[in-house]
Amino acid sequence: MLIRSFPAGAFGTNCYAVATGPRQECVVVDPGMDAVEPLARMLADDGLKPVAVVLTHGHLDHTFSVLPVCDGYDIPAYLHPQDSGMLADPVAWHGPQLAPLISGVRLPDPSDVLPLDDGAVLSLAGVELTVRHAPGHTQGSVVFSLDLGEVPGLLAGDVLFAGSVGRVDLPGGSWEAMLGSLRDVVLPLDDETVVLPGHGPATTIGRERATNPYLAEAAVGAGPAPKGRGL
Repeated sequence: MLIRSFPAGAFGTNCYAVATGPRQECVVVDPGMDAVEPLARMLADDGLKPVAVVLTHGHLDHTFSVLPVCDGYDIPAYLHPQDSGMLADPVAWHGPQLAPLISGVRLPDPSDVLPLDDGAVLSLAGVELTVRHAPGHTQGSVVFSLDLGEVPGLLAGDVLFAGSVGRVDLPGGSWEAMLGSLRDVVLPLDDETVVLPGHGPATTIGRERATNPYLAEAAVGAGPAPKGRGL
């Protein structure tokens, strides 16, 4: 499996391309702010041809470039339906303090975006992505499980980071829901699972199980809400 990534825009959102190898079709994950040109360079470096964009959730730092990327390559985008409102009315879901970022942004019409359903397996570009609904950071946050070859992988979006988890203080966020997602979706994964997060460096489930205080809190079902990361 070939995984390429770069941090996009001011928020350093990890934009990924996932393929079976060089010069193959690929899936693009979370093309965020100012991602169009660096994504094109990254794809050209490995001769990759995108066939779809998949979005871990609807925050602008993950969706900002989805329309120009989809239009430019004539490919569809996928998003969980519970986050479609973030495309239709981003101001209501991101708060007034982010209005300068939102002004003039072009996002897809929600009706043009394909739905991600919990438990679905997407077969795209020879890659199988298993969708797990993992609300908390947003109502429609998802993670994608995939086979990296020797180890399993998890495209975690803003659910889980190295040493932290996603913030829950924006509209649609819920610490109760995040605890449930960490407990029911993340903690059952094998320790060797490589976590490819929406921000920051890769980690493993085993490392986070041993060191991440929020996973420890999820295991016992208690603890204060995190400041977390993400938009």
